[in-house]
Parts: sequence; C-alpha cells; structure tokens
Amino acid sequence: MFVQIAVSVATVLLGFVYKAIQPPPPKVCGSPGGPPVTSPRIKLSDGRHLSYREAGVSKDEAKHKIIVIHGFASSKDQRLPISQELAEELNLYFLFFDRAGYGESDPYPNRSVRSEAYDIQELADAMQLGSKFYVIGISLGAYPAYSCMKYIPHRLAGISLVVPFVNYWWPGFPCSRECFRGLCLQDQCTFGVARYAPWLFYWWMTQKWFPSLSLLSGDPSVFSRQDLEIMKNMPQTPQDKSRQQGDFESLHRDIMVGFGTWEFDILDLKNPFPGYEGSAHIWQGYEDKIIPFQMNRYISKKLPWIKYHEVPDGGHLFISDQSSFESILRALLFE
Repeated sequence: MFVQIAVSVATVLLGFVYKAIQPPPPKVCGSPGGPPVTSPRIKLSDGRHLSYREAGVSKDEAKHKIIVIHGFASSKDQRLPISQELAEELNLYFLFFDRAGYGESDPYPNRSVRSEAYDIQELADAMQLGSKFYVIGISLGAYPAYSCMKYIPHRLAGISLVVPFVNYWWPGFPCSRECFRGLCLQDQCTFGVARYAPWLFYWWMTQKWFPSLSLLSGDPSVFSRQDLEIMKNMPQTPQDKSRQQGDFESLHRDIMVGFGTWEFDILDLKNPFPGYEGSAHIWQGYEDKIIPFQMNRYISKKLPWIKYHEVPDGGHLFISDQSSFESILRALLFE
C-alpha cells in the first residue's frame, strides 16, 4: 500500500515538474488566435516569414544599404536617431527586421548562431539589396553580426557592432571569468542555466522563488547615468510587439542561443575586408553596466583589423544619442 501511494505521489509531482518546465506553444502571427500580421514580410526558403521595416531614402536611390540587427527585447520598430535630412545627404537606406520569434517574424525552434547569418542573407536577397550591404548589430544582435562575418563575409560592405554582446564561455578569453563574477548573482545564475541546462530555462525565467534576469526586473541600477537620461527622452513606440508571440521564442531562445556553444571561435574570425574594401568596428561604452568593456577590448587586441571605439561616458544605450549614432554611421561608411 505504501509503495502504491509513493508511486502515485511521485507521478503527480513529475507531472507538475514536466508542466512547469515546458514552454507554452508560441502565438504565431497570422495563426488562429495569434496576433495579426500588420507589417510586410518575406518568405524564407524553409517556409518561415521575416517581418521588416524600411527607412531612409528608397533602396533604388541609396548609395549605402544598411541592415540593422536589433538586440534583446527589441524589434524592427526600434527608433534610431537618424534624421531624414542626414539620410538624404548620405544616401542611406535602412532595413530593420524582426529576428526569429520577435515581433511578426515566425519562431524558429532550430535557431542557432549560424542560422541568423543565413536569415540575413535571404532577407537581403529577397529585398534586392545587391551583392554587398552594411550591417549594424546592436547588443545581443551582435551574435548574428559575428555570424555574418563568419558565414557570409563576401556579402559585407562594412560592419559595426555596437555595445556588442559577449559570451562568458568563449574560449581564449583570460578576462571572461573575472567579468562573469562581476555580474550580479541573479544574472550569473540566469546565464549559467541558459548555458548548462537550457531545458530548465523556461522554468527559471518564469518561477517566482528567485530573481532571474536583472535587465527585466526594472532595476535602474543596471543602467548608467547616461542611459537613464536617454531613457527619459527616448520616443516610445505606439505598441511594443517584440514579445507578442511569447517570451520563450523571443527572449528566452535568444539568450540560450547567445550563451550556448557556438559553431566557431570568435578569436578565429578572419578579416572580411583584406583589401580594405570595407571596415569592421566595435563601439563600446566605458560606463556600460550590461556589457563588460574588458572583453570587447580583448577582441580588438586579438583581432586588430576590428577598429575599436570606446566612448568614455557611454552606457549601453548611447546609440540612441544622435551625435553618437552619426559618428557610428560615418565611421562605418567612410573609414
């Protein structure tokens, strides 16, 4: 009798555990009960859709065509401080898109660092951007940018990584352990679960017993003084659709891919512009409390063909400062 009761209790507990760690199915845009499709989209070769937004001058008139890769908890609706006057002066065309699972782009359970580069290549071809285009990767959007340098370097006219994401488990970084220990405990735990137990990550991000990611907690201490000033004046999008298909397929999977095991080593990247036909840049805020400058400094030391720009008073959001963004653009296009 005791054995039967124990087995029954264990079965019930296992059922609760299984339910707690299983993410809900995504609310796919355009599906029954899912959010409506309100933006233009292209269809990829595997049947998925990527949603996009265009800005600047028309692509037929543009001299420089730039694909912008958004970061964590963001989307193609991110507003960068580029005036139409400057876009016309420099003949700039911008293509923003929702990465897989974000906004109105279909989720992709097999998403990887590598797949992000080929999504971008297919997007560029579908939009007829030509043989080469520029890329700007912002924050967590840097891992797709690094992927472009690895897998489609021949398509790049130039590339900028702004406050770029770092993976604390990249091999060959003597400063990575110190930088990881400099994180608050809840972020150490969150990134550790994403790295070593991704099957538990949905539960970790939704449980209420322990704090998870500080960036989502609303704690202002994760931002620099400049960041807080920028946030006060930052224009708000009418409706944030970045997470409308579910946090797991957007936020959670993004973190798991970024902190997972990559298909290549960052420090083995080759210069995509050996003939100086383009340039690669890292822009890092010295006051950034989210991305440690030490690791990006180290990348620039080991890969000297990447031009390193450290903004003394810059935080994580300095790309939203108009003069800073103009500097990023001019360096990308003309250095």
